[in-house]
Amino acid sequence: MKVIKIGGSSLKGKKNILDILDLIAERGRGNIIVVSAFGGITDLLIDGMGEALVDEAAISSIIGLLRNKHILVARHTIPAGKQYQRYTRDMNEQLGRLERLYYGLNFTRETTPKMTDVISSFGERLSADLLTCALRSRGLQVTCRMPHKIGLITDGKFGDATANLSKTAQNFQKHLSPLISEGMIVVMPGFFGVSETGDITTFGRGGCDYSAAVVAAAMGAEILEVWKDVPGYMSADPKFVPEAQLIAVLSYDEAAELSYFGAKILHPRTVEPLRKMRIDIAVKSTMNPDAPGSLISSRPFKAHHLIRSVAHDTDIAILKVHASGVGARPGILALVSGTLTDSGINIKSVVTSQTCISFLLSRKDIERGYQALQDLKPRPYRKLSKVKDVALVGIVGPAILRRKGIAARCFSAVAARDINIEMSSFGPSQVALYLIIRQKDIQNAVEAIHTTFFPGS
Repeated sequence: MKVIKIGGSSLKGKKNILDILDLIAERGRGNIIVVSAFGGITDLLIDGMGEALVDEAAISSIIGLLRNKHILVARHTIPAGKQYQRYTRDMNEQLGRLERLYYGLNFTRETTPKMTDVISSFGERLSADLLTCALRSRGLQVTCRMPHKIGLITDGKFGDATANLSKTAQNFQKHLSPLISEGMIVVMPGFFGVSETGDITTFGRGGCDYSAAVVAAAMGAEILEVWKDVPGYMSADPKFVPEAQLIAVLSYDEAAELSYFGAKILHPRTVEPLRKMRIDIAVKSTMNPDAPGSLISSRPFKAHHLIRSVAHDTDIAILKVHASGVGARPGILALVSGTLTDSGINIKSVVTSQTCISFLLSRKDIERGYQALQDLKPRPYRKLSKVKDVALVGIVGPAILRRKGIAARCFSAVAARDINIEMSSFGPSQVALYLIIRQKDIQNAVEAIHTTFFPGS
């Protein structure tokens, strides 16, 4: 039995969705299909919260837009008749519930993490319902199961939940195993589960990958297949390096590092539920389903290159906290990092010296983080500064720490292009080296390092 995850980027446009339906019809029997929301729908749901909060009249427009977007797809994927009528009835029921939530939001004048999770989960619910009816209209044996109805149990943390694998596995074996044994296609929305107190809790943006991994682990699947609109992991971004090569096999750790800083193919937490059970992940292309793709495996394999990939991330900014004797004064790091996290800011990484703590944040968070630390009283630092025009280059591979001279070759390659390295991190990860450079130098740096380790390209 396989778990097959279909991403939102593949569920965008009528032709792409028809191609996905063909793939599921061909390969889905006896498997579980975990689906994302249609492209752009989650953003629409979340943006709608802000509109509903300030203007009750906007709610009907939000619901109307959601209805039209899904009906447009339904008309091209579900023939007129019983299944189409069933879909429109179920869709209207779902949108009715969503509409009441928006009106409740307007009435309370308050956006809470709990309300955000409930509302943002509707994208996957609507997508799963539509695909299920479209597949049934083709005469296939298919059913849809909602995570909160069959017990995908979480720790209850809104916006960043973690699954309780043991309880989820017990529930899934009860609810899903008989369906799989009958050869049914089981469609499930990803992205969310339910706490033990009955609250909808999401796994964060991009968390559909993680929820698919939870399903695979809970069901003891032979493999998790992730269908994307890309061929797999590449040795660099083809937009920067047209000669970039497909990475045939990589490890859990390499995939996690690439996912966190660089190649946004999988959610960084996707490998977590699968490690213990040693379940492989196959990244496949919806545009070329018979192509090999990339395999993420726990099994040892021989690497043909010293590094796997030169990734990059431009969603980086640095918040610097200048203070004397940072390492000798207990509590400073805990205080400033706690202030940032209490403000709802994710810290991507931290680099410290005796006189400065550098926090790597998303660019959208840099001003909010700066202000949060400005408001500290008394101030435990001498000065704050922001660095915005930076980018990150991540060099990922199995030999990063095992082979001498790899870091030196990276530094030399960048220096030969007259690029200055603002910061670096080497050692904490067994498989990754990170460099911070000015954003204007990003393509030049990626090309230089890639050419050094992939001279044939």
